[in-house]
Amino acid sequence: MKRIYVAAARCTACRTCEIACAVEHSLSRNLSLAIAEEPRPVARVRVGNAGGRPLALQCRFCEDSPCVDACKSGAMHRDDAGAPQIDRERCVGCWMCIMVCPFGAIEADRSRKVALKCDLCAAAGTPVCVEACPTGALLYGEREEFVTALEEIR
Repeated sequence: MKRIYVAAARCTACRTCEIACAVEHSLSRNLSLAIAEEPRPVARVRVGNAGGRPLALQCRFCEDSPCVDACKSGAMHRDDAGAPQIDRERCVGCWMCIMVCPFGAIEADRSRKVALKCDLCAAAGTPVCVEACPTGALLYGEREEFVTALEEIR
């Protein structure tokens, strides 16, 4: 299954990935219009700090997916490819998935009372955060494609 991989050494904490993600998930899909939208669009990726270094955080699409196991409403489920996804219509806003996510990658959209996580930009070929990253810190593909590249970057 294709996933987003992070080459942490390349991340400069510019937050371009966050902006691109928020705009992609906005109603208008336009930066200048998305800024004024209510409720404000929420990015599914955010830049955090790991060991004093910036790091883009988003769903890692875990094989064991504790978020799916913790979801009592069935909103968090696996799609046909086995990737954990959220059915926002079924989400009751209990935030159990947020509490159990080992990466802190699930966000609460409090205005809509639903959980949000990376959906790999389901409508796009390559996630917009990957396309927008100016340093190439975000990579998209199969793990085998990036094992060597990620080791060289460290």
